[in-house]
Amino acid sequence: MTIHDHDCRTHGGEPFNLRALRGQVLLIVNVASQCGFTPQLRDLERLYRRYRERGFMVLGFPCNQFARQSPESARDFCTFCSREYGVTFPLMEKVKVNGPQAHPLFVELKHKAPGVLGTGMIKWNFTKFLVGRDGRVIRRFSPRDGEAALREALEQALDET
Repeated sequence: MTIHDHDCRTHGGEPFNLRALRGQVLLIVNVASQCGFTPQLRDLERLYRRYRERGFMVLGFPCNQFARQSPESARDFCTFCSREYGVTFPLMEKVKVNGPQAHPLFVELKHKAPGVLGTGMIKWNFTKFLVGRDGRVIRRFSPRDGEAALREALEQALDET
């Protein structure tokens, strides 16, 4: 099973076909609306617009597990992101990223790219996972890692065939 084989839903609840993204570089992020890192949505959108023609996609999954910093519905989160940050990349269903109800996609991401000292937990909003065109998890980035920290690894992944 690869990252592309997981079932996901859009913010509106419709099935989202990850398999259709095979061959693209993905950045999968757990996002929130009321977090100190929320302005990173602007950076993520900038990266998406800059690299999408080269086969890059950002997928944002709202998550309310960290200090309840995303209490709204996934639809309301999408409206907020569009209005406040001009987000056009896909925003998905609201998920849990830790615990027994964690979305299977995040279970696999954490397994393939553990955190500091091998931890399997996601510690906060805006943890980012870079996935290669082949579905291989390349790297995990911390919430503090912004656009500049992502750019080099992203460009390298985009250059791989």
